[in-house]
Amino acid sequence: MQRSPPRIAPSILAADFAELGAELHAITAAGADEIHIDVMDGHFVPNLTIGAGVVTALKRHGGRPFDVHLMVAPVDLHLGDFAAAGADTLTVHPEAGPHLHRSLQRIRALGCRAGVALNPGTPLCALDGVLDIVDRVLVMSVNPGFGGQTFIASALARIAALRQRIDAAGLAIDIEVDGGINPTTAAQAVAAGADVLVAGSAVFRDDDGDKGTGDDDRTARYAARIAALRGGS
Repeated sequence: MQRSPPRIAPSILAADFAELGAELHAITAAGADEIHIDVMDGHFVPNLTIGAGVVTALKRHGGRPFDVHLMVAPVDLHLGDFAAAGADTLTVHPEAGPHLHRSLQRIRALGCRAGVALNPGTPLCALDGVLDIVDRVLVMSVNPGFGGQTFIASALARIAALRQRIDAAGLAIDIEVDGGINPTTAAQAVAAGADVLVAGSAVFRDDDGDKGTGDDDRTARYAARIAALRGGS
């Protein structure tokens, strides 16, 4: 079956944090489908990023749905704050709370789309019993916590198995992939069944590793990189 081109969700983890408003305007104009926001607590993962207050501030600049990936534990305490801040999708890890089904119910009750993130070592059976209330499954193709990591090739088999399971059940669930996405791995992930691709460094960073400098051609550069990721489909 012919699938639609993948949706691209640039991760602001790789953006210039001194110019986040301008960065969001640029990636929106460049054709991003969603804006991926990584929230890390320095406990569940070994990094610390932003809180709900920053998401509230960014909502004025976005123009695209906010895809908020909560790498925090215990996660249930924070769902209401991030929903109120403007999240459109809230994605949680099975390991981040005692009752995954209850967390997903809460997310939906808050008016957000509900996502489950699977780390490379989290088995697909973690989804047993919750797929009927899931809108998105995020397959991590790196271990969470830092940007710029190399794609773990074994994620492809996991994407394919998940795609088969979702399609066989006739469910309308997005498969999102995050970690090490570039034009080559984007093509592989889409071929395996991915619908949404999260890309940080591949969108925001130049080939020498520097972040965008805010010059006049920033939007054009981001648009070219987003187009290259879509071209992998």
